[in-house]
Amino acid sequence: MIHTTHSIRVRYGETDPMKYVYYGNYAEYFEIGRVELFRSIGMSYDEIENQGIWLPVSEYKIKYIRPALYDQKLEIHTYVKKIPGVRIEFEYEIYNEEHTKITEASTTLFFLDAKTNKVIKCPDFLMELIEANWK
Repeated sequence: MIHTTHSIRVRYGETDPMKYVYYGNYAEYFEIGRVELFRSIGMSYDEIENQGIWLPVSEYKIKYIRPALYDQKLEIHTYVKKIPGVRIEFEYEIYNEEHTKITEASTTLFFLDAKTNKVIKCPDFLMELIEANWK
């Protein structure tokens, strides 16, 4: 398993009139978690794309437990719990400042060769980093 944590503070523009985080903004929080997970194992998202690999999202599931509110500091926990094949699955938990879990979610992405537009297995350069950081 690979697990990373990243903190963000809810900005005013991410909220609705009740000062709750607008539900559509959670997808961006999870993207932050994925980007930081890749960075933590030694490769930025940009480097993956420069190697000719795209990672489109094919599935997204979310459970809202409690609202995130304007100006709260949130902790995004991102996990990869299975060795990837042609897909990589991420799981997420978001906690508020009181360390209460407020959201859980998952996304499934697949590896796409940017030149051929064909689905491929996880490229070796990325698999080596994943296996080296597996705990």
